Amino acid sequence: MTSATPEAPALTARSGLSLPHTHVDTIFVDGAWQPSRGTGRNPVTDPATGEIWGSVPDGTPEDVDAAVGSARRAFHNSDDGAWPRLAPSERAAYLLRIADEVEKRADELSLTNSRENGSPVAESAGAAANAAGIFRYFATLAEYLEREDVRPFPRGGGESVVRRDPLGVCALIAPWNFPINLVVIKLAPALLAGCTVVIKPASPTPLSIRVIIEAVAAAGVPAGVVNLVTGSGRLGDALVKHPGVDKVAFTGSTPVGRKIAAACGELLRPVTLELGGKSSAIVLPDADLEAMSKVLIRSSMRNTGQTCYISARILAPASRYDDVVDMVTATIAAGKQGDPLDPATVFGPCATESQYRTVLEYLESGLAEGARATTGGRAASLAGGLEGGYFVEPTVFADVTPDMRISREEIFGPVICVLKYDEVDEAVALANNTDFGLGGLVFGQDPEAALAVADRMDTGSVGINFFASNHAAPFGGRHDSGLGTEYGIEGLNAYLSYKSIHRRG
Repeated sequence: MTSATPEAPALTARSGLSLPHTHVDTIFVDGAWQPSRGTGRNPVTDPATGEIWGSVPDGTPEDVDAAVGSARRAFHNSDDGAWPRLAPSERAAYLLRIADEVEKRADELSLTNSRENGSPVAESAGAAANAAGIFRYFATLAEYLEREDVRPFPRGGGESVVRRDPLGVCALIAPWNFPINLVVIKLAPALLAGCTVVIKPASPTPLSIRVIIEAVAAAGVPAGVVNLVTGSGRLGDALVKHPGVDKVAFTGSTPVGRKIAAACGELLRPVTLELGGKSSAIVLPDADLEAMSKVLIRSSMRNTGQTCYISARILAPASRYDDVVDMVTATIAAGKQGDPLDPATVFGPCATESQYRTVLEYLESGLAEGARATTGGRAASLAGGLEGGYFVEPTVFADVTPDMRISREEIFGPVICVLKYDEVDEAVALANNTDFGLGGLVFGQDPEAALAVADRMDTGSVGINFFASNHAAPFGGRHDSGLGTEYGIEGLNAYLSYKSIHRRG
């Protein structure tokens, strides 16, 4: 490792950090940090410097057995105070306490997140507040669970009492791009429903979730309700197939999602999958390009392009194509690329060396197939201690055609493609000409016309002139983008099983 010097401010910044978790030997089982049953280690690398700065246990099947066993005991405990037998409003009170505890840990959460995956602190600084907001939103749904649901027979003569029961032990498997909130959006509804859980974070980002576990413990959540194991993908596979698991929730790539879906199908095990995307932003002829430029990065290159729902394909009308290309190019080129720990940084590194090499392959593919890089187009060379980082220049490709790989496949990096259309019908067809269906955008000044186009897009979520997730509205993908939904009452229902009790009226 290069020593910190005045010529290496990135290394100096890191040497001054005091993070709560770096090299750890424990997993969280039965309400306590316990040594892993194995001796293997998984390193944690800072993608901005290439430096290994942490490590966690490479978990074993015995670790999974212990975590699932702990969750099952907590779920099947027959005591009146056991987690599934608490009133939903009592569980909601725990969620509110967890939210408070998460917010107390905002700085350590942000900095750990940024060191794990290279998210700029301008992005990760909001992780605690967003996570707390998710817990607080789901706490408001306790009333929905407690509301009596009695449904008369349509032809009379009786009625049915509908019960909403927790599914049981849930395996929550998260990706590396948003390692906190993509766990919390599973954890909060599972806990409110009365489920117990085993969390398995992505192997590149196993440390920041420990901060959430600390918040859960500080909130007084009973032992065994929340458990954490760490390790490689094989550990996730063992968790998915474990006979003690009742439901799986996974966010990640479509190829891995297919394998999980196949395993859960064989086991008849409920599963929620939030997978990849290749979303489009349709720029209508009347779009305000200046207003679009203000939301472009968050909508189309958020988190250095490592966001599942972003609209990294811009569909521009032929009459304004050059203007759109110029605006997109200028906006992306103006974003600062650098140290994720610098609050002024807009674009950080790719989160892993593997992803870095994948993005570079896509850049080569785009250029070889005739796309024109109006900015970027190659690996970035940064100094100041960042020489070993996985940086790719934020790239805009013009003259992209629908058949190119960069237009069809999810890149998951700082790359935007701008395609041309002649008529709005063609734009909608282009947007829908994909195996995915996760996000999307429409930019236009006529609200009714923009809504009409959004209605025609075959995707799970569409933004009009901006994009943001709403904790109260369902978020999910169509086609190769997944199964089921998260957020909203629909996200809570994914952790419930229904029972109808029929009786005479």
